[in-house]
Amino acid sequence: MAVKQLTILGSTGSVGTQTIDILAENQQDYHVCALVGGRNVALIAEQAKRFRPTITVISEDSLLDDLRAALHGTGLACAAGRAAVIEAAGRKVDWTMCAITGVAGLEPTLAAVRNGGTIAFANKEALVSAGDVMLDAVAAAGATLLPVDSEHNAIMQALADGNEKSVDKIILTASGGPFRNHSLEEMRSVTPEAALRHPVWSMGAKISIDSATMMNKCLEVIEAARLFSLTSSQIEVLIHPQSVIHGMVCYADGSVIAQLGTPDMRIPIAHTLAWPQRLATKAPRLDLAAVASLTFFTPDEAQFPALRLAREVLAAGAGAPAVLNAANEIAVAAFLARKIGFLDIAAIVENVLQEFGTPPIPDLAAVLALDEAARAAANRLTTAKAA
Repeated sequence: MAVKQLTILGSTGSVGTQTIDILAENQQDYHVCALVGGRNVALIAEQAKRFRPTITVISEDSLLDDLRAALHGTGLACAAGRAAVIEAAGRKVDWTMCAITGVAGLEPTLAAVRNGGTIAFANKEALVSAGDVMLDAVAAAGATLLPVDSEHNAIMQALADGNEKSVDKIILTASGGPFRNHSLEEMRSVTPEAALRHPVWSMGAKISIDSATMMNKCLEVIEAARLFSLTSSQIEVLIHPQSVIHGMVCYADGSVIAQLGTPDMRIPIAHTLAWPQRLATKAPRLDLAAVASLTFFTPDEAQFPALRLAREVLAAGAGAPAVLNAANEIAVAAFLARKIGFLDIAAIVENVLQEFGTPPIPDLAAVLALDEAARAAANRLTTAKAA
């Protein structure tokens, strides 16, 4: 097998570091051409020394001198700043991990897509905020999109026989987060510390809060509609506390195909890395006898209004998903800073959606302008709530 050329965008984040772990076990089959990280100079320097990429990039301009010092004597090239991130993302490689979170990942992901290679994307915003723009670019470049999110990767695996036209619906599972058994009154007073304690997955702060509000499932419903060309009515969400079944496809003949596995992100990452082959990982093996039982129940949309917002945003179309995502990022940050309460997150998102309606987003510039305006509106509302 020829050595596969790779770029990792977001190498110092959760998905990025797990990708690095898998590559470390299979260095003979892969060559890292570019590493792009956030602010962790020590970690990206360590990664660069191990994999010796052509270019190592840190996102903050002010950290360039620190990165140069950390790489002194290695002969490795490095750069910093937004332009350097996009330039590295646009380098011609076989496979790119797009794991820069938030709207900051849109331009780098689009730069990678335009090369026409395989794009493993863990950036929900690529299809939520800029769905039409991104999918048009994928079609124009002949790129291949492979989802890294465990739920969408599960659906992809369950669709492996190619019978997309026979799909009745898909089922996305959700752990339910730490508050699945809480009443609304109990949720009103939860703290950021409690919301960050996910019962199953180990994730970053923002996605942990999204899991607690189930806003992550809202984003995943929108993403699944884009990725698999489905209507809202064809996407069901079930709470599945054990997080063993990650996604199911229900076919017209009555068959249901599910993908199962331990809740370990190395599994979907490895799937996209080796696709269409399979790559061994050190993820724990699923022991169904030890699990003993699998349970499911329908989430309460009064308790988790983000799920209702997903349906409304899909029906609205145009720029509504971008507004939702931008407002949510601001509201989550405000909750983590203790400026607003937990239940205020979804309320602020809904208020911003009502304010903006369905503005058109013909290109990336329009997406970014709408994102900025929606953030400003959400900031105004969070400030008023905190006053």
